[in-house]
Amino acid sequence: MSLSDHPKAYGSAAVALAFGAGILVTLGFKDLYPDLEYRYQHTRRRSQARPGNRRRSSLFWGQPLKLEDHESQPPSPSRGDPGGGTGIASCIGNTPLIEIESLSRATGRVILAKAEFLNGAGNSPKDRVALNMIQEAEKAGLLVPHRGDTIYEGTVGSTGISLATLARARGYKAHICMPDDQALEKSDLLHHLGAAVERVAVAPITSPDHFVNLARRRADAHTANSADGSRGFFANQFESEANWHAHLNTTGPEIWSQTGGDLDAFVAGAGTGGTIAGVARYLRLGAKASAVKIVLADPQGSGLFNKVKHGVMYSNTEKEGTRRRQQVDSMVEGIGINRVTENFEAGRDLIDDAVKVTDEQACRMARWLVENDGIFVGSSSSVNCVAAVITAMGLPEGSRVVTVLCDSGTRHLSKFWKRIKEMGLEDEEASDLFGELGIARQEE
Repeated sequence: MSLSDHPKAYGSAAVALAFGAGILVTLGFKDLYPDLEYRYQHTRRRSQARPGNRRRSSLFWGQPLKLEDHESQPPSPSRGDPGGGTGIASCIGNTPLIEIESLSRATGRVILAKAEFLNGAGNSPKDRVALNMIQEAEKAGLLVPHRGDTIYEGTVGSTGISLATLARARGYKAHICMPDDQALEKSDLLHHLGAAVERVAVAPITSPDHFVNLARRRADAHTANSADGSRGFFANQFESEANWHAHLNTTGPEIWSQTGGDLDAFVAGAGTGGTIAGVARYLRLGAKASAVKIVLADPQGSGLFNKVKHGVMYSNTEKEGTRRRQQVDSMVEGIGINRVTENFEAGRDLIDDAVKVTDEQACRMARWLVENDGIFVGSSSSVNCVAAVITAMGLPEGSRVVTVLCDSGTRHLSKFWKRIKEMGLEDEEASDLFGELGIARQEE
C-alpha cells in the first residue's frame, strides 16, 4: 500500500518533513548570516530597554550549534583548571568580563569591562602582545631560548613588564628603555624582574634618543658586537603586526563569546593602537557585527582624537609654548600619542568616533570606581571608563558598552594617585557621576 491510501499517515509524514526542513533552514540562516543574531537581539533589547537585562538563549537563537564527540576528545584545559597549563604563559587570556554596576546604574546602560589587569604575567593586556611577539620571533628564528638572546623594547612600562616576565620564563634577558617621566614603581618592578632598565630624557620620536629608537639601536648593537652568538631582538610593539594580531585572535573573540554577541559599542584607548585595532577587526570583520560602534578613548594632548574626528593629527596643546611634555600633554600613562602607528592604522578605518578625556575627569573617575565598586585601577583604565560613560549616553537606554580595565592602580601611586590625593578627592565622597565628570545628563 502507498501513503496515498492512508491520508492520516500521509499527513503525518508531510508535517514531519516540513518541521525538519524548517530546522535546517533556520540553522542555515544562522550560519550564513552571523550578524542576524546580533540584529535580532539588538531589536529585542530595545523593546525591553532596561539596564542589566541579559539575553536568554533558545534552541535556534543561542550560540552557534557545534557537534562534539565527548567520548573520543579529552576536555580542553582552561585557565584555573588543575594542571590546565604549563608555566606563566598559561595564565594569559580568558580574563573576566565584569559589569561596573555603579556606571550601569548612573547611565541606564550596561557598562562592561574586560578585566585585563588579571592577566597573570605582567597583569595588563600587554601580556597578550608580549607573548605573541616572542612566539612569532621564535618561529622566525630571531629568538632562540638559552642562547643568550636579549629582548629590547621601548615602552612606558606595561609592555616592558610583560616582556621582562615572559623573557625570563622562556630563556631570555630583557632590556627596557623608557621615558624618565613615568611612574617610578614601573622601573622598580622591572629591576626586580631582572630586566636592565634605561630611563631616558623625554624626546620626540624624530630624535635618535627617543626611548623607542634607543631600544632599536641597543638591539642592533647587541647583534653586531656579540661574541657568543647571541642576538638582540627589538620587539617593536608600536609597529609589529604581532601586536594587533594578539587582540584579533584572543581579546576580540573572548569579548564576543562573553557577551554572546550582545554588545552595542566597544571603547578603548590607543598607545600602540593594537588593542582597539585588533578587537575592532574581529568584531567587524570576523564576527561581522557591523552595527557595533567602535570608539577611541583619548587623553588630553593626544592627536588621535583629531585624527579620528577630523582626519588631521593636531591638538591645541601642540602649539608652541603650550606643551609641558614632548609626547602627550597629559599625566595619563599608556595611551595617547601624536603619530599614527602601523597597529593603529590596521583598525583606523573601523573606528566610528572618539572621546577626549581630561586629566581631571580621569582622576575623578578613578576615585569614583574605588568608592562605588571597589575597583582600583590606573590612568588609562580611568580614561576608558569616562569614554565608555559618554559613549553610553549617546546610545538608547539598555545598550551594552564594553571597555577595558588595563592595569592596577598600584603601578600609578607615585604620579596618578598622588595627583588624586592632591586634588582632595580622597577626602570627599562623590554622589553624582555626571557632576564629577562635568558632563550633562541627557534627557530621554
